[in-house]
Parts: sequence; C-alpha cells; structure tokens
Amino acid sequence: MALKATRRMMDRASGPVTVIGDGIRIEGQISGSGQFVISGTVAGDCDLDGPVTLAEGGCWEGRLKGADIIIAGRLEGDVEAAGQLEITRTAHISGSVTGGSIAIAEGAVIEGEIHMRGQDSPTRFEDQRHSD
Repeated sequence: MALKATRRMMDRASGPVTVIGDGIRIEGQISGSGQFVISGTVAGDCDLDGPVTLAEGGCWEGRLKGADIIIAGRLEGDVEAAGQLEITRTAHISGSVTGGSIAIAEGAVIEGEIHMRGQDSPTRFEDQRHSD
C-alpha cells in the first residue's frame, strides 16, 4: 500500500488529510492547509501549510513547499520544508533540497544542492521502516 510511506512526522499531525491516490494526476498550483499524502502525480508548484508525504511511487513535478516533508517517491523540482525534511531510501530528487533539518536515508538519490537551516550537515540513517 502506497500510504506506508506515512512516517513519524505524520503520526504527530492532526486534522484533515488530503490524499492524491495512485493513478491520479493533478496539474496546476496547489495551496491549502492540513495533512497531504501524494501517491499519484502532481505537476505544478505548491505552498502547503502542513505536513506533506510524497509516497513511494508518487511523483511531483515542480516546487514542493510545506511544513514537514517526507520524500519517498520521485521529485523533479525543488523541495523546501519549513521544519523537518526526511528523504527515504526510495526517494529520487532532481532539484535543490532545503529544510530546517534534513535526514537522508542510505540509498536515496539527490541530484542537486542541499541547503539547511539550523543544522551543520544532513543526518544519514538506515531506513528501518521498509518492507521487503
């Protein structure tokens, strides 16, 4: 199930959840608040007030901006997290990465620059939450 990418940060979130399911494609600028889980494809820029998960198998084409962000899918564009940014082992990012704190799992691919606020260097970790 694609929603397995929902992680620790999402466990702390509350309120409504917006899900863009597998097989769905949305184009255009997106804004809003709440919790967001993307398992489908989004082509456009966003400024979201809340936690965002780009699930494994999900794809984002454009600028992704949110509070706390988890990237487990493919992102072609820039990502900016106001708080925590977690990049899982299944993530593939082509663009710049910015966050208050950044954790990068072994196996993640980032083709671009990493910019951090409040941390000297990214935290690297072995992703223990995957299923084989």
